Amino acid sequence: MALDHKAYVFKGNSYRDLADLDAWTKLGAEPALEPELPILDPHHHVWDNDRGRYLMHELAADTSDGGHNIVKTVFIECGSMYRAEGPEEMKPVGEVEFVNGIAAMSASGIYGKTRHCAGIIGHANLALGDRVQPVLEALIAAGNGRFRGIRHGLVWDTGNAAKFGRRQVPRHQALDPVFRKGFARLQALKLSFEAWLFHPQLADVADLMKAYPESNVILNHVGGLLGIPPHDGKRDEVFKIWRDSIRNLAQFPGLKIKVGGLGMLYCGFDFHLRDKPPSSEELANVWRPYVETCIEAFGPTRCLMESNFPVDKQSCGYGVLWNALKRITKNCTAAEKASMYHDTAARVYRL
Repeated sequence: MALDHKAYVFKGNSYRDLADLDAWTKLGAEPALEPELPILDPHHHVWDNDRGRYLMHELAADTSDGGHNIVKTVFIECGSMYRAEGPEEMKPVGEVEFVNGIAAMSASGIYGKTRHCAGIIGHANLALGDRVQPVLEALIAAGNGRFRGIRHGLVWDTGNAAKFGRRQVPRHQALDPVFRKGFARLQALKLSFEAWLFHPQLADVADLMKAYPESNVILNHVGGLLGIPPHDGKRDEVFKIWRDSIRNLAQFPGLKIKVGGLGMLYCGFDFHLRDKPPSSEELANVWRPYVETCIEAFGPTRCLMESNFPVDKQSCGYGVLWNALKRITKNCTAAEKASMYHDTAARVYRL
C-alpha cells in the first residue's frame, strides 16, 4: 500500500494530512519491547489547525500504539489555540487554557491509564524583559496546577531551517540583555526553560548557563541537529561539530537534554520518503551515535527520552520510535533506564 506521504515535506518541517500519515506509520507497526518499562513522555504537542487535527483521541491512539507503558506525558507549546483578542503578550495564555482542558479529559480515565498533559509548557515572550512577569503569572493560573515552564524558540540559521519555524527571531537572541531580564524571572517562579535552537547555536546555550547556572533548562531534541542545506552532504563533519558542542554543554549541572526529535525533517534523514516506514532496528542503527553521545555526556539522570509527536510521526510510528530508543539503551542497567524513560522527567517537571 503506497501513500502520498511525501507531499508532507512541501511545508518544511510540517505535513499536510495527519490521517494519511497515520495510515502510513501503521504499515510498520511493532509490538512493544520491554512493555513494562514506565515511560513519562516529556515532549509532545496537540493542535487543530492547518497542520491537521491532533487532539485527545489522536494522542491517546498514539500513546497506546504497540503496548508501551506510557504513564504520563508533558505538553510542549506549539502555538495552538492562542486567544483571538486581548493584549498581544497575553494571547499565548489561551494555549495553556486549551491544553488544561485536554489534561482534564485525560484525568477522567475515559481515554485509558495514561495521564496526558500532566505537565504543561507554554510560551511567553521573554523579549518583553521585566514586563513578562504578569504573563508568567497568568500562565501559571491558567495551568490549574499543571503549568511547569515556558519555551521561547530561538532557532536561527544561515539556511532555510529557521524559515519553517513559527517565529522569526534575531540571531543570538539568548545573549540579548532584555531577553535575559525576562529569562531571569523564571527561576523565582520555579519555572523551567525549554531551549529550542539549532546545533550551530549551541554556544549561546553555554553562555546562558554560565550567566544563570542555577536555572532549570532543558535542551530540546538533542540540541537541534541540522542535516538540510547548507549542512547537508557532510554528515560526519556535522556530527563532530555537534558532538563537541554537546560535550561542552554537559559541564553545566543545571542543563538537561531531551533525547529524541531525530525524526524531524531538519535532521536530513530520508525515512519520510519511503513507501513503507522504517523498522525500529533501522532507526536504532541511524540514531545510535546521537543517542549514545547524549547519554555518555550528560548521564542517565540528565537525559529525558522523548517522542516529539506528532512532528516525528513524519518518520515513524509512536510505538516504533520507543522501540528504537529501547534498542539503543538495551544494555543500560534497570536504574539507568528508569532515569532516562521516567524518573528524570518526573523530577525535572515536578510530576
